[in-house]
Amino acid sequence: MSYWCILMIVPTCFEGKEILFSQATKSAKLIQFTMNETNKYCVILCGGVGSRFWPYSRINRPKQFIDFFGIGRTLLQMTYDRVRGLVPDENILLVTCADYQATVREQLPDVAPEQILCEPVRRNTAPSVAWAAFHIKARNPEAVIMVTPCDHLILREEEFRRSITEGFEFAESADVLLTFGIKPNRAETAYGYIQIGDQSDFNNIYRIKTFTEKPSLDLARVFVESGEFFWNSGLFLWRADSFIRALKSTTPEVYAVFDNGSGYIGTANEQKYIDAFFGGCPSTTTEYAVMERAENVYVQCVDFGWNDLGTWGVLYDYSPKNRDGNVTQNCKAHIYNGTGNIIAVPRDKMVVVSGLKDYIVAEEGDALLICPRSDEQRIKQYVNNIRAGSGEKYL
Repeated sequence: MSYWCILMIVPTCFEGKEILFSQATKSAKLIQFTMNETNKYCVILCGGVGSRFWPYSRINRPKQFIDFFGIGRTLLQMTYDRVRGLVPDENILLVTCADYQATVREQLPDVAPEQILCEPVRRNTAPSVAWAAFHIKARNPEAVIMVTPCDHLILREEEFRRSITEGFEFAESADVLLTFGIKPNRAETAYGYIQIGDQSDFNNIYRIKTFTEKPSLDLARVFVESGEFFWNSGLFLWRADSFIRALKSTTPEVYAVFDNGSGYIGTANEQKYIDAFFGGCPSTTTEYAVMERAENVYVQCVDFGWNDLGTWGVLYDYSPKNRDGNVTQNCKAHIYNGTGNIIAVPRDKMVVVSGLKDYIVAEEGDALLICPRSDEQRIKQYVNNIRAGSGEKYL
């Protein structure tokens, strides 16, 4: 059964409410939109390896499949739980590496096989999002898509749902690309920064003036002090046709891979085409490929208790601590004369630590990491060095 959204071009109304786009949104079309829930989609990106959590996160069991907080739900399952109700269950798609298809199906047994898009190789987020957009557009040309990584922490879920609902309304009403910005509470060098420009006529939604990816500490401090910059959350919302049009303009080499396969995408031969040609995509992020280059880019400034669970430091911040500020990650440990440590080892092992302050002690399988928490941004380089010297045996 096909579902279609009824659109009427009118001068100044949106479901009975007046909206007037500012000069900054002059390219956007005014639309009276009868909300059609079947047009709403969510794409969960869950194919990464989580190398910054090595060795707790390994290639055969990356962080999205781990229950970090001992609550019986992995990061992937928590993300899926969070988006249910915002879009129909059958409109939740997961993009992952082919190696993880079985794990995704095991952790999300209610998801149908056709809702899982399996990449033959990793090419970062832009090709993943592009494939999902072409795939969804082939099913529903009126689709509006929310894109979310699977490793976010959201503490205020009701506020999250309200913000996403507003974001859907904005993205449906105009030819725009929307991201969600988080007010920074510290000078953080691991995140991208968004400088806001002119405000739209939607609450807390602004045209983006600049993107700056992972600035130096000094520049990050300037950004935070200015009050004009927000962290890029990596959450996006757009109409499928808006994203594809922007991709064609900003990164034609990615666009071409999927446009050339338009006769296959949405058919029984789609996976065969992807297996043959997906590897031809350059490895690039959505931010660099589209968001930093497109003109119709906006940010919704939100406050729903967001954090990117991307580093040991973030996990430490959000985990229960003993009176000495130590964290034990679902394991047994005795810590003497030590403060501010995080210990993550298999449950069947006992760890005794003495004299350490602000350290990471993590073990999984045949790999052990002991390093200061202040060095956590170097873990990715450690992993690259191991790969260069020993291949992927210890990854």
